[in-house]
Amino acid sequence: MRTATHSPPFEALLHEHRGIILKVAAVYARDLEDRRDLAQEIRVQLWRSFGRYDASRAKLSTWMYRIALNVAISYRRRDGALLAGRVEPLDAHHLDTLADSGAAEEDERLTALHAFIGELDALNRALILLYLEDRSYAEIAEVLGISETNVATKIGRIKQKLRGRAAAATLTGA
Repeated sequence: MRTATHSPPFEALLHEHRGIILKVAAVYARDLEDRRDLAQEIRVQLWRSFGRYDASRAKLSTWMYRIALNVAISYRRRDGALLAGRVEPLDAHHLDTLADSGAAEEDERLTALHAFIGELDALNRALILLYLEDRSYAEIAEVLGISETNVATKIGRIKQKLRGRAAAATLTGA
């Protein structure tokens, strides 16, 4: 039985960095079936692109995020889910994937944060996903193809909006 040239190293790397695929799919897909479909599309595109990966140009995780986010954004566009103002409800899987919390108050705050993230456009959603992954501004800029200054500015604006939302929610008791 013949195996593809990249199978052993690719499979090992894919397994090692599977969290990237799962997190991107969790943020960009609506339900479990869509997450599975999107994760599979990401894996296929990673496989197709693996022969062109150049370690001297980017870290593997940066390269994987770039491909995963591009596939996710294309998937959402094709799926018609990037309609303005659309809010994507997040379920327990999203919360488990992005944060681990036991307190009910913390869960409410996380749910509100994830609802806010779900309202962001594709670029800002990708930016926040990478930011919450503790990626440096330089790495975020490299993945998204924007400047570090632009990353800092966009993150600042998103934080400002989130603070405004949190203050409004506190005032209204929501």
